[in-house]
Amino acid sequence: MNPVIVWVAVGVEFAGLVALAVVLIVARHKLKGTRRELERCRADKPRRRRSRGLAPVAVRTVWQTADSLINKGLGATVRNSIEDLAGWARVERPDLARLTADGHVVIVFSDIEGSTELNDALGDREWVKLLEQHNKLFYTHVDQHGGHVVKTQGDGFMIAFADSGQAVRCCIGVQQALGDDPERWDEIRVRMGVHTGTSVRRGDDLFGRNVAMAARVAGLACGGEILVSEPVHDAVDALAGIGFGPPREVELKGLQGTHTVYAVERH
Repeated sequence: MNPVIVWVAVGVEFAGLVALAVVLIVARHKLKGTRRELERCRADKPRRRRSRGLAPVAVRTVWQTADSLINKGLGATVRNSIEDLAGWARVERPDLARLTADGHVVIVFSDIEGSTELNDALGDREWVKLLEQHNKLFYTHVDQHGGHVVKTQGDGFMIAFADSGQAVRCCIGVQQALGDDPERWDEIRVRMGVHTGTSVRRGDDLFGRNVAMAARVAGLACGGEILVSEPVHDAVDALAGIGFGPPREVELKGLQGTHTVYAVERH
């Protein structure tokens, strides 16, 4: 082999080794600097107890949603869900403990009327986009009125409030937004029910007769309607800007006797 070629090859390899050594030295230097910055930050900030945080909740939610999609398909996953929400209301944030500190809570259930048919008409992709807009609308109004979203499933919401007036005004705000620009919302019609009473909160669970009653009241509502139970009506009847239609005597599935409900009329 030509000696010149050999020396050129050796030179190239040596240059490569030098370059690699430089890269390693620089990387090691930067790593040390990063470690020093981290140690300084830890020293400057008090140690905080790690909260339950978003990650475990997100992982659990993704797992549950994936399981539902595998076993039921997308259409079934996003269908009417008032009954399901009432059955497994789990608390993911501490807000609900504050709202139910005295044992009483105002509960709102909602869903989209005819959601299965609308899902079929729009197709899964457009339906999911619509749900995302619908959910953002709810979260905005719930935050504005001091409420707490306990659970969502598909097009259904379960929401808790400490005050009946705030709960009803939140519902009115949502219905007003949907009614002001129906084309933007594909003319969806949301039905809502509100009830207040004591609830049982044990660990991370919220359950009891009044949760079931709120779900039943919502189930009687028509699209675009807000129905409230008699205790909610009595609590907000004197508030400005809120009116009611005539009382209705109804039977609620699973609950004995007849019950009085009222449809909210916006002034």
